[in-house]
Amino acid sequence: MKKTLNKRSIILVGITLFSMFFGSGNLIFPPYLGFQAGGKAWFGLLGFTLTAIICPVLAVIAIARFDDLPHLAGKAGKKFAIIFTILAFLSIGPCLAIPRNAAVSFEMAVVPFVKSPSIALRIIYSLIFFGISYLLCVHPESLTDTLGKILGPVLLGLMLFVAVLCMIRVPYVSLDPAGAYAQHQVLQGFLDGYQTMDTIAALNFGNIIALNIIHMGIKDKKEVVSGTMKAGIIAGILLFVVYAAMMQVGVLSGTISQNATNGANVLTNIVGSLLGSKGIILLGVIYVLACLTTCVGLLCSCAEYFASISKMSYKKWVILFTVSSFAMSIVGLDQILKISVPILNAIYPVAMVLVLLGQFKDRLENHPKVYPMAILFTGIVSVVYALSSAGITIPVITKLLLSIPPTADLCWLIPAILGIVIGWIMPAGKLSAKQALEPGSEA
Repeated sequence: MKKTLNKRSIILVGITLFSMFFGSGNLIFPPYLGFQAGGKAWFGLLGFTLTAIICPVLAVIAIARFDDLPHLAGKAGKKFAIIFTILAFLSIGPCLAIPRNAAVSFEMAVVPFVKSPSIALRIIYSLIFFGISYLLCVHPESLTDTLGKILGPVLLGLMLFVAVLCMIRVPYVSLDPAGAYAQHQVLQGFLDGYQTMDTIAALNFGNIIALNIIHMGIKDKKEVVSGTMKAGIIAGILLFVVYAAMMQVGVLSGTISQNATNGANVLTNIVGSLLGSKGIILLGVIYVLACLTTCVGLLCSCAEYFASISKMSYKKWVILFTVSSFAMSIVGLDQILKISVPILNAIYPVAMVLVLLGQFKDRLENHPKVYPMAILFTGIVSVVYALSSAGITIPVITKLLLSIPPTADLCWLIPAILGIVIGWIMPAGKLSAKQALEPGSEA
């Protein structure tokens, strides 16, 4: 008899995925959105939901349908799949988010209580942070036992406690939108959600979620795919609930203090005014949990992938990434950000196009050129944009491409659509519909 996931197990896996998604950036964006958008915050949240929730959930679904990221990226060619997958795992993992999670949690949990933290204190904190991370990563198939049953629910509960407390004790006043949200709230929310770059994280997390489902005794491939999709939807619902709650906290914060330049300031102002030093400690705990769970998810997914393409074991990759991330969180983070952020800016639009195309797997079977043409057009524009963000411009070309509507951040949208149209009308060539551009075949 075929074993299926029960409702409790699906919810646990969904909470696990939610906790992996919800890092420090996810905690900061919604309160600042509410703070700036004021009485029109829900319009901002609508745009934010499209790119910070729906796109990542679609990414999880795409990975479930294609088995893993290499197979999805392989639709655009074998060489592209290898390069893109390696860059995706490294840039969002050990070269950016993992060391930055440790650094950010230190800034939010330790610095408020120590006027001039020494390098020794930072080293001790990072040792503890990465030591715990490593222990949680040893058995990636059991993350539902740690993140799903313990850390995730605690993180979720603490954030909702803060939100409810603020809603009860701070009177609501509808303030006029200001700053970046003074006009076009939906578009600005869309752009801020885009900046979370959770779609790439979702591409990385898919395999770990499937691994946990298999560990629960689910052997049938269709059940694993179905369970992964359901977990993605549950994670998306939880993200929306928390984002909406944190956004409302930001709206209320505007009635207490107008002095805030980011989401961390917003949370500190309102929670500190209500609970004093205890509130700051509570926020510190929330930041540490958010950073820790995301760090664990990234370490597991990165180590799992690189173990699958090399002779090194999963455990050795975890150790390598943990040690290197520890070192970068202490001394080399600024330098590595100068490299990893432009790479992320270059590959993120490509990731979003892959995810959207991945939703039409069956319909595109007879149009295999859609993938490479869409990726080619998107990639050219996104690379130029990434170079520009790093201070490198190409005469005429940079200005021309970055002027494509709707905004410089989304200048790749129209080229992506153009690539899809061209790929659709191009003949399939010698490749059959099922063989076209699989990882094992040449582009």
